[in-house]
Amino acid sequence: MASLRVIKKDIDYLISEVISDCWTFLYTNPGKSSQEAVAIMNDAVTLRNDLYNRVNKPDKEKMKAHYNAINKDLLTGVDSLFQRISEMVK
Repeated sequence: MASLRVIKKDIDYLISEVISDCWTFLYTNPGKSSQEAVAIMNDAVTLRNDLYNRVNKPDKEKMKAHYNAINKDLLTGVDSLFQRISEMVK
């Protein structure tokens, strides 16, 4: 199991990449789907806050399974956000 610091850094890094891609889209495409980009950024922040709450309040009985579930949810959540960005760019 990775340390909590590493898990939190992974969460912050991946969420910041999603937000950075949204800002890049907004900068390079003024006026096109700005509401969708903002919605994706809001969902990214919501995902980050949810994951941080789960990291900070672990299930003491099943620690390894708890953090594996957080890692899986992080990857699937970020993947779905990147897919939404890809659809928005088309």
